[in-house]
Amino acid sequence: MKVNELRKRFLHFFSEKHHTIFPSDSLVPDDPTVLFTSAGMNQFKPYFLGEKKDTKRAASCQKCLRTGDLDQVGKTASHHTFFEMLGNFSFGDYFKKEAIEFAWEFILKHAHLNERDIWISVYHEDQEAYKLWQEHIGVSSERIVKLGADKNFWPASAPTLGPNGPCGPCSEIFFDRGKDIGCGSADCSPACDCGRFVEFWNLVFTQFNRIAENTLEPLPQKNIDTGMGLERMAAILQQKTSNFEIDTLQPVVGYVQELLKIKTMTPQAASSVYAIVDHARAAAFAIGDGVIPSNEERGYVVRKIIRKALSNAHTAGYKQPFLYTLVALFAEYMSEPYPDMRAKKDTIVGIIKMEEEKFIPILEEIDPYVASRKSIAARELFYLYDTKGFPLEAIEASAALHGTSLSFDGFDQLRKDQQERSRKKSMFDKDIFKKGEFNFKEVTDFIGYDYVETEAEIVRILNIANKDMDILKEGEEGFLLLDRTPFYPEGGGQLCDNGYIKTKNGEFVVEEVLKVNETIIHKGTVIKGDIGKVQGLAAIDRQRRQALQRAHTATHLLQAALRKVLGNHIMQQGSLVDVDKFRFDFTHGKALSEEELMKVGGLVNEYILRADIVKKAFLNFEEAKQQGALAFFKDKYKNEVRMVSIADYSKELCAGTHANNTSEIGVFAVLSEASISSGVRRIEALVGKSAYQAFQEAKGCLRNLERTLKCGPAELEQGVSILIDEVKKKQDKIAVLEKEKIAYAIKDVLAAGKDIGGTRFIGYEFCGKDYAALLYLCDVIKKELRSFFLFAVSAGTDKTIFVCAASDDVVGRALGCDGFVAAHKNVLSLKGGGKKHLVQGVVLGHDKTYISKVETCFIQYSKT
Repeated sequence: MKVNELRKRFLHFFSEKHHTIFPSDSLVPDDPTVLFTSAGMNQFKPYFLGEKKDTKRAASCQKCLRTGDLDQVGKTASHHTFFEMLGNFSFGDYFKKEAIEFAWEFILKHAHLNERDIWISVYHEDQEAYKLWQEHIGVSSERIVKLGADKNFWPASAPTLGPNGPCGPCSEIFFDRGKDIGCGSADCSPACDCGRFVEFWNLVFTQFNRIAENTLEPLPQKNIDTGMGLERMAAILQQKTSNFEIDTLQPVVGYVQELLKIKTMTPQAASSVYAIVDHARAAAFAIGDGVIPSNEERGYVVRKIIRKALSNAHTAGYKQPFLYTLVALFAEYMSEPYPDMRAKKDTIVGIIKMEEEKFIPILEEIDPYVASRKSIAARELFYLYDTKGFPLEAIEASAALHGTSLSFDGFDQLRKDQQERSRKKSMFDKDIFKKGEFNFKEVTDFIGYDYVETEAEIVRILNIANKDMDILKEGEEGFLLLDRTPFYPEGGGQLCDNGYIKTKNGEFVVEEVLKVNETIIHKGTVIKGDIGKVQGLAAIDRQRRQALQRAHTATHLLQAALRKVLGNHIMQQGSLVDVDKFRFDFTHGKALSEEELMKVGGLVNEYILRADIVKKAFLNFEEAKQQGALAFFKDKYKNEVRMVSIADYSKELCAGTHANNTSEIGVFAVLSEASISSGVRRIEALVGKSAYQAFQEAKGCLRNLERTLKCGPAELEQGVSILIDEVKKKQDKIAVLEKEKIAYAIKDVLAAGKDIGGTRFIGYEFCGKDYAALLYLCDVIKKELRSFFLFAVSAGTDKTIFVCAASDDVVGRALGCDGFVAAHKNVLSLKGGGKKHLVQGVVLGHDKTYISKVETCFIQYSKT
């Protein structure tokens, strides 16, 4: 049975069992606790929590991405980074008996497996499940094993280890591959990890609430959560020993094997090829869902798996970009369930190819670096891994080849410390509501699309400490919940409305509006009288709303223009819609030329002048997609969605507020275009009054320039060019003189060097040098010395500046310039910035003993 047929049979089977069939959710979940969708149940959390009740039974085939077993991928027959999970779910409806009956019926009658090949495991204390399998279903007790909470409880070992919350026993279903597979022991069972028994379906019975260690109380609503690995089941049905031999993966495996010129698939070669195929598929689907490789969070994971795949190929001797060529194969073999893969193929290809071209030169650095060293300590190893981007596998392979010893002692702690630093971010007040500390069940009726003010009932009041109150007095800050509101909460990149809520006794100024679940929360301050739970008038700031609408509609026009000028690979990656200004992030591999920017800006202004009607309509999600509406991975869509369409050039799913006609935008002006990460560009722009003011200011500057240069508009460009040439000539003369002075002083600088803890430390003070001269000194020192740590100071008439530089080997010993400056900025009165190899800035306090102070600080730094 092929993969597509298995998927169809499963979903059809549960459809006939009165389950609502849900499409696969995005790999990017609407859940801040996880980076990726890792299980079929992720999209059903609101149902498990009782927040949504429109269905009692559900089934899905969910695309998933997990990195917990990344190192096992390719080495085993069934581990994947990306995989599909078949599942059926019950939300307070059927429980163990029906879940077990459904599973057994599907296995025997629809998957046509032999009953004798099926084994069952149950939690050792779950007598109910054991009896259902043995007495009700009729499975022989010889093929039912009882296992502990580490194997048959969800979450694993929850009774003793936690966490508190919903949990329950589970029952796993195994396929016996035969006595000739695995350890060969007569006592072999699913309790053994030898590989004979393949677990393909897990039935989780969520029936308890853990409140303390080994203290479980029954849940009022019992749920069923099951998961069957599609690839694992397909391998069983296709009688394959590995998931990578099934019909959707074997052709890709064969292609990679041929490309890498691997004639015999030894276990080592197979492991490498399987990992490459798996990682390429994971990267392709993640990018298809809008995750762009980067150095942060989801993007970092995608970049890591791409680099891991490339590292495998590099070790096998293939050193050219090629992963991008696999995308077409995935699009072909998986287009039936995921047609978007074909539509997004070109975008995915471009992004992966760009990542490969960027990383292959880094891989080429590894061998020379490792070969030049007898040993590499944990700190240097972490520097190579974290800063230089060298994969550990590639370092280990190179070390084995060149006989270089590696020390991992302390490496894991360095990685944990770095992860902890990366997690520290500034948080807004509103985030406290999103951590689940408040259970808002109030449903606010949002009427802001049609009304700018309304009479509304204040149904709940909280003070600034988030405590429920009956009243807020003058001067007090707090939060108001209304039964209905015209205030648009911050979301989808658009900032919130501002305004006021007035009652007969007081007035509350609304400063922020946010949404948690179905509740809209108004944050602000009482400026007059007091506010209680009464009826009042809620009114928004109309001018602010109009300015936000102008900016938001302009983002839609900009996206349409970008796609027309640059191509349909343009995908929105984020936006911030402010008052008559916005920023718009999108996928594109290179900077826009001046000509492209002019075309895009001209096209947006053409759309504005056309005075096209901006239509808004609510419709079914699938219908909107069929009409060609653009949807973006960061937004989660319900069955009914709002589509904003403009003429024949723009259709997007969007909940934000918009102009009624493009002419209301007035005028559009690009402020800047720049890269914000690999493959992602950002345009910042102005509209309406802000754009008009910017044009007026620019016009004033041009007139002043014309008067200064004593020329007309036609001669302005030539006049500026002449002036620039004159300034450059003067600067070049000054630079030559400064370099000559530096070259003359280099012997004295080198002579000032001292050996401190195995490092050549050079501290030197100049007079009247600028940054260019000091940076030139750094270049000269690099040519003269292979190993050094330099700190140069120069006192001028208005300020004292410094430059700190270090060689690669010194940085590799965790003696980076940024760390030195950060550790001693108070003692040395430093203010500056840079990276491990180079920092520059100003000295706020300086005397004749300054260089000796720097030397003392470096002695301390080298010891720590």
